[in-house]
Amino acid sequence: MIKKIGQTVRNKIHDYLYTSGYIGKLIIASILFVSRGKASRKILIMQLLFTYVEALPICSFLAVGIGTAVLFLGNSFLASLGQAKLTYDLLVLIVVRELGPLLIAFIVTARSATAIATEISSMVVGHEIEAYIATGVDPIGHLAAPRFIAVTLSLFFLNIYFSLFGLIAPSIVVQFISTTNIAEYFNALFQSLTVRDVLISLSKSLIFGMIISASATYYGFNAGRASTEIPMAGLRAVGNAFSTCILADVIITVMTYVL
Repeated sequence: MIKKIGQTVRNKIHDYLYTSGYIGKLIIASILFVSRGKASRKILIMQLLFTYVEALPICSFLAVGIGTAVLFLGNSFLASLGQAKLTYDLLVLIVVRELGPLLIAFIVTARSATAIATEISSMVVGHEIEAYIATGVDPIGHLAAPRFIAVTLSLFFLNIYFSLFGLIAPSIVVQFISTTNIAEYFNALFQSLTVRDVLISLSKSLIFGMIISASATYYGFNAGRASTEIPMAGLRAVGNAFSTCILADVIITVMTYVL
């Protein structure tokens, strides 16, 4: 039993060191990405197209729906308590600071993490990664780095896009449910929105983007040789990205309220 426990501990330490080394190499490769060739830049552009541009419609729809729902909640429930002004604080808290970055992370994870992990794992099964190594091409620098940068940037800009839609759309709805005009709406909104809220939201989006892209590429490269490993790599990447993003969100939220 002691031997089994020791083996388990040793394997956990090995996995931790291996993962840390991979993340470190991925970050370094991403920093040096500027010097890469046209093929890598094409991968970056295509990943931005899939992760950012094609996700704009669903992000717009969700932002408008959530922003409108929060506004209705504030005007019905908070107004009955004589705290209608807290509607704007609630709108900023949910759309910009808390729910926005996490919801965008879930969308990107569901759409891109699965696709990236599946694509890279299929290359592993097809021995394409071995071909890259044999020709002197670093697969992390050529395949993982552009996806890491693209997913991180996509989540960053999607978060900004989501926040803008989630805050602007209710200004139109408020014309039909209250006597507040657009000028009064934005005046109250900007009083509730602080630089700290924006910085926390942007920081979360960057961290979530790095987590999702690192998880997707990591599990893609670590797929086995069997074809059945391809869907399993996608499932592992999504599960790890979801849980790690939630954990990171909890840690950041607690730190922002404690510090």
